[in-house]
Amino acid sequence: MAIDRVAVIGGTGAEGFGLACRWAAAGIEVLIGSRAQERATEAAARITATVAEARAEGLANADAAAAADVVAVVVPFAGQAAIYKSIAGHLGPEAVVVDCTAPLAAAVGGRAARVLGIWEGSAAQQAAALLPEGVSLGAAFHSLAASSLGKLDTHLEGDVLACGPKAAKPVLKELVEAIPKLRYVDAGPLENARLIEPLTALLIGINRRYKLEGAGIKITGL
Repeated sequence: MAIDRVAVIGGTGAEGFGLACRWAAAGIEVLIGSRAQERATEAAARITATVAEARAEGLANADAAAAADVVAVVVPFAGQAAIYKSIAGHLGPEAVVVDCTAPLAAAVGGRAARVLGIWEGSAAQQAAALLPEGVSLGAAFHSLAASSLGKLDTHLEGDVLACGPKAAKPVLKELVEAIPKLRYVDAGPLENARLIEPLTALLIGINRRYKLEGAGIKITGL
């Protein structure tokens, strides 16, 4: 499929805003979702001011989710369940959701370089359990630094491990490859999100120890 529009729930945060900017630069219309529409409108205005010929609009989360067949949820783990409950009834019957949540211990006052145990196995599996039947959910973008995403003059490089059901994978692939120099890697079914999500914490630790900003991953031999 050719993605013309994507809703970014949490598009006012650093990672969500960075992804929205990158997709806007690729010619995809972005709908910025936020609990406060005013903040979403401000973020959309920043995108149109930064990215030439960008198409961006700010909406409340539920409205953004209802207006797009592809929805990326880029929110902190502490608010993930509440966000999904608020948008679940507004998603289209065949929508594809891309979950970017990492269950970092910082959500409960711990360290960002540590992860929490999730009853369902992963944050993505927890999210999928909150969605109506027919909606497909995949997980991706856990290995990209939010600070690097927002700097459009910085060329990202590396692999993005993405997992989920078959119906979601063409969308995951297209969103990854819309960002130059990123490579999509099919990491299997959604249950593998329990292996991918901790990469965020691992890379945060590496960035800190080596005083880096955007350490990533690369699968060799592929």
